[in-house]
Amino acid sequence: MEEDIPVTDHGSFDLEAYISNYTGHGKVDRLLFIAERSTGKPLELEALRMAHDELKKTEATARYQEVVAKIDGRLGASYTLDRVWVENTERRSQQRGERLESELQGFKAALMKESIRLGHTDLGDWAYGRGDLQTAFKCYVRSRDYCTSSRHVLAMCHNVVRTAIELGNFVHVANYVSKAESTPDVGSEAAQLAQLRAASGLQLLHSRKYKQAARKFCEVGPDLGTSYSDVLSLHDVAALGGLAALGFLDRSELRTRVIANIGFREVLEAAPEIREVVHAFYASQYAVALRSLEALKPSLLLDLHASEHVHALYNAIRHRALCQYVQPFSSVNLAAMAEAFNTPIAALEKQLATLIMDGAISARIDSATKVLYASKADARATTFARVLAAGEAYCRDTRALLLRANLVQHDFVQVGVGGGRSKKDRLERGLYDMGGMGGGGGLMYGLGGMGLGRSMMI
Repeated sequence: MEEDIPVTDHGSFDLEAYISNYTGHGKVDRLLFIAERSTGKPLELEALRMAHDELKKTEATARYQEVVAKIDGRLGASYTLDRVWVENTERRSQQRGERLESELQGFKAALMKESIRLGHTDLGDWAYGRGDLQTAFKCYVRSRDYCTSSRHVLAMCHNVVRTAIELGNFVHVANYVSKAESTPDVGSEAAQLAQLRAASGLQLLHSRKYKQAARKFCEVGPDLGTSYSDVLSLHDVAALGGLAALGFLDRSELRTRVIANIGFREVLEAAPEIREVVHAFYASQYAVALRSLEALKPSLLLDLHASEHVHALYNAIRHRALCQYVQPFSSVNLAAMAEAFNTPIAALEKQLATLIMDGAISARIDSATKVLYASKADARATTFARVLAAGEAYCRDTRALLLRANLVQHDFVQVGVGGGRSKKDRLERGLYDMGGMGGGGGLMYGLGGMGLGRSMMI
């Protein structure tokens, strides 16, 4: 569930520079999201103005009217409802839709499989351009049955994934990304593969599987470029992947997947502020890293995909920093630690207590002296437990050896009718059938426990 997060500081947010990274529906979606989060502030009207101008380049008349209603005359006469444009655009769009539908029916009557696929795709594109995402999704899915090559399947999956992301249906995103990744020619285009990985990372993020999301985002390379600007930019991948990695990957994996990963390192160049945070965190400069994160927080809260995960990611990053800080020491002075984390001692003590109760840190806090002591294992008890375990294992193995020796000595074996080696051969070769009572007739010698009794069965 999305959290209602108030955004308080917009002074340093450059909307024009931020939104220039996006195109199409992604651009409009983000502008409207920013306007919603900035209600009553100058940024709201700026975002609505840009959304209005962008929508007038499309056929999404319904969405255009919604934006005009939100502006409510606050931007002057130029941003009131243009009824002539709405009517003309709607008429042209309807005519085009009817033509595409008529062509599709003709293709179906002629059983032209490739043309049917293209007809469904064109109808999906038409509905998508109008902002009718449900209809677009259905049309794209219907084209699946008429795909005759790997390239067709990949194109269909790309359309479905893009539409499902806008609809917020991340179950379908996961399904169709998986389908696309299993297509033979998926690796033929690096940009297309990067798009699938970015979409998969986004799906995992919204499923709150942050560790898997971090790993998937770290697989995205610079090949993504601007090819996915209607959904995600390279900056988004760097920010989301970097934050998830800091909070949910251990130190060795952070180095392998982020710092030493040449591909993702190039992606981080698109977000230098995130790159600096990652390097500061890895260098154990926690105060610098956390201070930089706080400076980035207002911008992240205005991001369409990051906003509802900011608090979870920030808490995870801070908790991991605290755990890594205390790990090498047997005792830590809370005053020195508070200075290193640039936080009050009382707040730090409360956070550490929470981590101790959650089992993330094995330690105890002396509230009087403000010192954290690592809990040490009882070496004496550990040694005794290890010795007892070794003794029990020795006794178990010895009993098994004695039992086997007794079985060998008394020839506890069943032989098939008219066959088998002599007892001497069996003893020499160790061919003993421990299968119990199965098989045919013959002689069977049995033991009662470890006794010497012998019975014969014909």
